[in-house]
Amino acid sequence: MADILITILVICIIVGSFFLIWILLGFRVVKEWEKAPLLKFGRYKGLKGPGLIWYLRGIFSIPMIISTRILTYTFRSEQTLTKDNVSVSVDAIMYFKVIDPESVILKVENYITATQWAAQTTLREVMGKVELNELLSERDQISKHLQEIIDEKTEAWGIKVTSVEVRDVNLSQSLIDAMARQAEAERERKARVTLATAEAEASFKMIEAGKRYKSDPIAMELRWMNLLYEAASQGKSTIIVIPANVPTAGISAVLGPYGIQKIVEEQQKKKD
Repeated sequence: MADILITILVICIIVGSFFLIWILLGFRVVKEWEKAPLLKFGRYKGLKGPGLIWYLRGIFSIPMIISTRILTYTFRSEQTLTKDNVSVSVDAIMYFKVIDPESVILKVENYITATQWAAQTTLREVMGKVELNELLSERDQISKHLQEIIDEKTEAWGIKVTSVEVRDVNLSQSLIDAMARQAEAERERKARVTLATAEAEASFKMIEAGKRYKSDPIAMELRWMNLLYEAASQGKSTIIVIPANVPTAGISAVLGPYGIQKIVEEQQKKKD
């Protein structure tokens, strides 16, 4: 009789231990930024958390824990052709978060994978609709366009895409060299155009100055004296070679001081 009682007691202890473990396994801690969907025999019954929760295992189940914080995903398009048939590889990063946990659990099997694939396919679609120059110069607009399209795809799943940023555009080395040569040629063209424009403007100014010197011999002689001064003040040489057939030098020699004074008086009368 004693053996039977001992056996029953051991069985009760074992059963009680298993029951206690079963009860304890129903406790779960859900963090502040997490939500736990509760299913009863496979039927959705609502969300639990945050905090300490308990459910009866075997009858109820929690298939996943959903984070409501912003998640990041880095993705790239491998060798995508742009609108002008240039092969590029684009790196981008996406920020998204769960705004409707109920839709996340009921409408999509794996919301993170689904969102990542939506981002990959959208990046390829958008890259095929823009040209290389637009891709390089208007990254902000392209990033915004990517964010709008991906967000439209994931909205039904309870996912909000907050931002998409194009980080880098990778080009082949041959294309980079060709673009460098093109940029150098463009800079050379602009430099030549600027120099030609400056030469044209300078020639017009010289013509105007020549007309002024022709009508005013005194101005021409003063200009010549200024040139002599500049030539004497520059350089280390003490010998200055002056041409013998300079027009202004001939004016002073022929007219003399009185002739020059007369020309000055005539110029003054014209001004008055």
